[in-house]
Amino acid sequence: MKRKSISIMAMGLMVALLLGISLLAAPAKAQTKLSYANFPPAPTFPCVQMERWKTEVEKKTGGKVKVDTYPGGTLLTAKNMFDGVIAGTADIGCLATSYQPGAFPVVEAVDLPLGWPNAAVASATLWDLVDKYKPKEFEKVKVLTMFTCPPANIMSMKAIRSLGDIKGYELRASGTGAKILELLGAAPVAMPQSDVPEALQKGVIKGNVSSMEVLKDFKYAEYCRHVTGNVNLFVVSFAVVMNQAKWNSLPDDVKKVMDGLRKEQAIWTGQYVDNHVIEALKWSKETFKDFQMYSLTKDELSKWYALLKPMADKYLKDYEAKGLPTKAILDDVTKLKEKYSKDYAK
Repeated sequence: MKRKSISIMAMGLMVALLLGISLLAAPAKAQTKLSYANFPPAPTFPCVQMERWKTEVEKKTGGKVKVDTYPGGTLLTAKNMFDGVIAGTADIGCLATSYQPGAFPVVEAVDLPLGWPNAAVASATLWDLVDKYKPKEFEKVKVLTMFTCPPANIMSMKAIRSLGDIKGYELRASGTGAKILELLGAAPVAMPQSDVPEALQKGVIKGNVSSMEVLKDFKYAEYCRHVTGNVNLFVVSFAVVMNQAKWNSLPDDVKKVMDGLRKEQAIWTGQYVDNHVIEALKWSKETFKDFQMYSLTKDELSKWYALLKPMADKYLKDYEAKGLPTKAILDDVTKLKEKYSKDYAK
């Protein structure tokens, strides 16, 4: 009896041992790894939103997805971001659609000089617009989110309070912004944001027209002690897109997590960078005692926007001729701007 008990125990130990070995030998649960490319430096808001998205996806998928991020153009640059994602060089990429005039006509409606109050309103509007019209220019990718920078204002070496002050003045702008400055009578200079500090230092340009978080992020306040802060000339639109084949390969539960973040991420990014503008202005005032801010009078502002009206007229005419329902698009933009201004404009 005793010998039988020992035999049963031995068999039990053998089964347990074999079971343990089989568990150890079983392959670990596969983890999906995704590469996410971005072109600005890591501290800037497009990369801050990238890190936030990565954290949310990894958390909400319970670790099933691991996202490796590549800021600062280390994987893809601003110029080859869209094509690079389509080709699969990166699984995900963040591109500035405004840097490619004519390539994203539906998005271009948001980039027009419409007096956006802040990035949260513009970002929520942009997301709804793209979600409704599903532009064919995005048909080769999966759009994960859309957002804009805050409205562009004028950071300069002298006070700008009128059209006379801006006439012939060398100001840096990108994309749509260069055309806007041209219509206002300035002397626009196109260059990447990364080249602006040296250009300011050498006097190649006398200021920058963009969203104002760069006063701190790129230390522009060191050179541009004057800010005309209520013109809100334009926004720069961004899209975060995923390689379509990679999207198709994802499990349904992972797709659900990412789809659930699309609009939330747009609004989060807008609110984050709007707050960052407030911080940058505060930092500029505290760091440079001669830093000054100005607001155009209502009459002066109306003169500026009267000069810019032809841009919307041209958009309507040019893209309507190409079969785009431009009037409906601009009507939607106006309605969405009014709607989200009630929720997010301060």
